Amino acid sequence: MARKGERNSTTQTHVQAARSGRSLPARFRNYVIAGVLVTAPIGITAWLAWQIVQFFDSSVRAIVPEGYNPEQYLPFSIPGIGLVIFVLALWLIGYATANLMGRTLIETGERVLSRMPVVRTVYGALKQIFETVLAHKSTAFRQVVLVEYPRRGLWCLAFVSGKTEGEVQNLSEDELVNIFLPTTPNPTSGFLLFVPKRDLTPLSMTVEEGIKMVVSGGIVTPPDRRSEAERSTPKIPAQSA
Repeated sequence: MARKGERNSTTQTHVQAARSGRSLPARFRNYVIAGVLVTAPIGITAWLAWQIVQFFDSSVRAIVPEGYNPEQYLPFSIPGIGLVIFVLALWLIGYATANLMGRTLIETGERVLSRMPVVRTVYGALKQIFETVLAHKSTAFRQVVLVEYPRRGLWCLAFVSGKTEGEVQNLSEDELVNIFLPTTPNPTSGFLLFVPKRDLTPLSMTVEEGIKMVVSGGIVTPPDRRSEAERSTPKIPAQSA
């Protein structure tokens, strides 16, 4: 999705084209396109938000006892009450975890899970992923890079997920970097690649801008914020014939 200024500029372009159009069909088409550009992002965002609220409301309503459900004492339903209860439950769990008793219960639960053959593998992988992504000290997915893939001369957008360590790094003389190469238009699937640091070209765009570019299939291109001198000096040399 484009930035607010870009959306407004595109909408104004179609409005001006409609006003200056010579034929009625051309003006009608441009006005329709301008209307879609204005209403589509708002409508889709509102629909997605409503779906999320309804999902939490129906899920929480099914597990909360009727006596503790505020809607039982009101003549009307409260949209979003399930989401509020879910957030409060997460806050209470986090608060309890910070205490000695909460930490003891979590450690006991983890010891039980560690003895279950299949569950311990799934739990360990999920815990490591969430700790890596959500921890404040994490550097995962903080940089967008270009990498030549699947062959020389073809460039792909990728995200740095960390520094390669352990056996994979010890097998190589080069300094390797873990990168996640997403697929289009679903950035949650992709490939984990171990690439020499010298073969990566860092980009100035943010991770959010990179994700938007991947999801849109290249339709949404973030602006180049580098200086004029940097833009006039290409970092990637031309391929020799």
